[in-house]
Amino acid sequence: MSATAAPGRAGTVLADLLPASTAGRARLRDVALVAGGAALTGLAAQLSVPVPGSPVPVTGQTFAALLVGTALGARRGVASLGLYAAAGAAGLPWFAGGASGWSMPSFGYILGMLIASGVVGYLARRGGDRTVLRTAGVMLAGSAVIYAVGVPYLAWSAHLTPHQALTLGLRPYLLGDALKAALAMASLPTAWHLTHP
Repeated sequence: MSATAAPGRAGTVLADLLPASTAGRARLRDVALVAGGAALTGLAAQLSVPVPGSPVPVTGQTFAALLVGTALGARRGVASLGLYAAAGAAGLPWFAGGASGWSMPSFGYILGMLIASGVVGYLARRGGDRTVLRTAGVMLAGSAVIYAVGVPYLAWSAHLTPHQALTLGLRPYLLGDALKAALAMASLPTAWHLTHP
């Protein structure tokens, strides 16, 4: 792919629209985007509300992770969420509520976000973020991946039955995820419309 992708071309994600006149500048742009996506996810994780009875809080990090993956594409999105997960596991206190480490019961959701960023980035590169309905499908797919990893990890790490894990790790978050998806459905197609009037 060229250093700067043609606007609106199939295979383009929003981050590709940022100018980079040479391959070296494109690499610097990509490094900045990866680091910025990790920082955005860490910042969004601090928007955290505890859920009574559950070790998993409601946070902004799932929205940030899906937005990062969609806007940056699969390769940069996975790199960004990989940096976020690795730095937090190594001790940087930027998981929900300033937590760090990999032994907490909610770490499976972080691993799910890493995988989901690749899935939504892949779908975005195929035009999945260009319309409201497509964006809804992309956000649904990304959320499903997060739960598919996070809920079983919660069950394993907290010694819960599958039913308990679903009750504590899925059901309380569905309404919030619907609101986050609605925000993405409004923002991503609007960003494409503004860049291609």
